Amino acid sequence: MTMGERIAQKRRELRLSQEALGEQLGVSRQSIYKWESGAAVPEVDKLVALSRLFGVPVGWLLGVEGPAPASDGPAPEELTEAQLRMVEEIASRYAAALPKPLSRRRRLGVKLAAAGAAVCLAAGLGSLAARLERMDRQYQDLQNDVARLESSVNGQIGSMAGRVEEILKAQNSLLADYGAELFSANLEENRAVFSVRAVPKTYTQGMTVQFSIDNGTGGVQTVRGQSAPGGGFTAALACRLTDRITISAVLTDDAGTRSTQLLEEFQGLYSASLPAVEIYGGEDLPGLKADGSGLVTLPEVTVTVRPRASDGTEHPALGQSELASVRVGLFRDQALLAWLEDLGDGTFRLPAGRQAALTGETDTLQFAAVVTDAYGRQAVYADIPCILSAGTLTWPAVSDLSGHDPANWQY
Repeated sequence: MTMGERIAQKRRELRLSQEALGEQLGVSRQSIYKWESGAAVPEVDKLVALSRLFGVPVGWLLGVEGPAPASDGPAPEELTEAQLRMVEEIASRYAAALPKPLSRRRRLGVKLAAAGAAVCLAAGLGSLAARLERMDRQYQDLQNDVARLESSVNGQIGSMAGRVEEILKAQNSLLADYGAELFSANLEENRAVFSVRAVPKTYTQGMTVQFSIDNGTGGVQTVRGQSAPGGGFTAALACRLTDRITISAVLTDDAGTRSTQLLEEFQGLYSASLPAVEIYGGEDLPGLKADGSGLVTLPEVTVTVRPRASDGTEHPALGQSELASVRVGLFRDQALLAWLEDLGDGTFRLPAGRQAALTGETDTLQFAAVVTDAYGRQAVYADIPCILSAGTLTWPAVSDLSGHDPANWQY
């Protein structure tokens, strides 16, 4: 059993959701997900906090100590001589147990977590605790030095890359100045209007500029630019609102030679105009076992859907529609298996006994909310998917929940 599986086990025993555990530890739900899926290791203070909350030794969480006591029992106060000797070996044993190769930063995180475990296990044990405390401080100092160095190097690389990209764009650009902005949106008609401008770097008599807009649905609309005061060309472009809209300028000189310049690419406008939600409940799936044919029988599951708080990045010209209805379903490979019962107040229930057959690690099982706004437009917001690994449902190390297009879902 991995550290992540141990954390998930104890969390479920305490009947805590990932969100609730994160609130108690002062971290995000995404951090809990990364710990339980093995994508990240808790920091020292969080590892100690988990030990105290679960009532288990840190060594048990790390997998270097025997079975943990029940979650409602106190953590052991005294250690045997054998456990004392084991304290000094925790760092090397835990590091050796992890998959290789590890990055320098990951090795540092492993040593840091193991040092925290040693501190917790040997608290109050005199000179041993003092040695571990010094080791912990050394690891902390080293980690801070590495973090500062990495930040400095990344900052310099990022700054240099940005300047190089700007120089190359300027050298290759056909335009001395240009821009494309969202001017207005009609959510009832699901249409957006953009204002665009372009000033050719080299203007010749008889040159024309046409602006094109592509919303990724197969049709490209083109509008002839009008001469603007002070030079250049302007136009207004309209199209159906989608999550990927590209605007370009096509320059034609007096000899008929055409050249195209990308002006702007807008991402996620359609999704941003919908009432976004967050879905919780999928944390009950990891750990469930499948039979020999890959059939998983699910217990009763309660799923909660809540409006997503604004992150302050909404476009003022876009707006956001009102929520009309929400349906929650259980999906396999983004195809509906069953709708959940709506209990009201954003709560949905899947009765016990529902079965799902997964044939490989590429198959996914997850809950998702289908949101409909006041104008009948829809989007899908999914919880973290589960995959079948060695006969047990588990989370993948990486999952992309950014896509909300209903076209990618069957329901």
